[in-house]
Amino acid sequence: MASDPKSLQAELEAAVPDVPLTFRPMFGGILAYANGKPMASLSNVGLALKLSADDQEALLKLKGAKRLQYEPDQPPSKTYIVVPPSLLKDRRRLHDWVLKSVECNKPSQKRRAK
Repeated sequence: MASDPKSLQAELEAAVPDVPLTFRPMFGGILAYANGKPMASLSNVGLALKLSADDQEALLKLKGAKRLQYEPDQPPSKTYIVVPPSLLKDRRRLHDWVLKSVECNKPSQKRRAK
């Protein structure tokens, strides 16, 4: 079932009202940014979060989670995981996963020091 990026944007904003997010259109979908860094893809595939390797593996254990793949002939993403529908319905758990994505995308101390 195809997802609507605008509806996903509303879901994401409702799940994390405490996180300042910005959104930009991208290839028919929307890219969400936190701290100036991309952290989520909202497309007809679903809501995909950019996560650390450990968090990717944890999320992939949930039924319905999968690596982001826009088209069948394209390789799956190495960093973005599509959240399962059950997680979209649970704002508290979605909030926790979005915070993991935001943390994963914070600039490192080394980069800020340069």
